[in-house]
Amino acid sequence: MTLRVKANAQQLMERNIRIGNVKQSAFTLIELLVVLLLISILASIVTPIVTKSIDRAKESTLKENLLVMRKALDDYYADKGTYPTELSALAEDKYIRKIPIDPITEQSDTWQTELSDSEEGESGIIDIHSGAQGTSIDGSAYSDW
Repeated sequence: MTLRVKANAQQLMERNIRIGNVKQSAFTLIELLVVLLLISILASIVTPIVTKSIDRAKESTLKENLLVMRKALDDYYADKGTYPTELSALAEDKYIRKIPIDPITEQSDTWQTELSDSEEGESGIIDIHSGAQGTSIDGSAYSDW
């Protein structure tokens, strides 16, 4: 009987050792919390960088849209001798495909136009600005671009 007890005791010890090894290879709650803390710190660092790069991209798109629209206005004047009375005339006469969207306001009908003062009483659009309120990353107002 003592042999049998020794054999059972030996089996129990081997079983406990195997179970103990499994416990040692698992993550503890503290380790998981530390990993989550590190991930949250990294996310809080990256978020402002991503947001700022999105704002920069919108501003760059706005500058490009203004450049294209102003070029279309100049081309229209060079061909017809007068400035268009509406922005839609640029698209209708194929100077641009369509009126671009202001990336800051995300609408195409917020553009602010500057009309010419003509002696004949005809006024046309000589310049265009963004209708967005607020300032850019460099501190200048969008409406001044």
